Amino acid sequence: MGELIFKQRKRNWCGLPWSFTIYSFDEERIFIEKGVFTKQEDEVRLYRVLDISLTRSFGQRIFGMGTIKIDSSDKTMKCFELKNIKNAKEVKEQLSQLVEEERQRKRITGREYMSDHEHDGYDDDFYDEHDHQ
Repeated sequence: MGELIFKQRKRNWCGLPWSFTIYSFDEERIFIEKGVFTKQEDEVRLYRVLDISLTRSFGQRIFGMGTIKIDSSDKTMKCFELKNIKNAKEVKEQLSQLVEEERQRKRITGREYMSDHEHDGYDDDFYDEHDHQ
């Protein structure tokens, strides 16, 4: 595992980090660690991230938090959330930048990171045409 760029506990409704869920990411992966006695750690490679969005409820805005929603082409973690994150807008932007950098570093094209979906609603012929121009 590389050096962590971000690490934060999931927070409760008023922003206190009273949770056993820890979110983190480095330059290549996002990690979600859960549990007290039995630990579970999931990870998603950044180049597999397809979409990142931010939701901020009224209560979250009052306490300076938000929920980052992530869609990926990962087999086990297709859609997941980083809930109640402090400074969520800045974290989302940082994560988005890292995703783009990782795709460029690995020279991932649209078809390569989208093709893991059995039916993703995209026409593969479109990607064939544009990837080879």
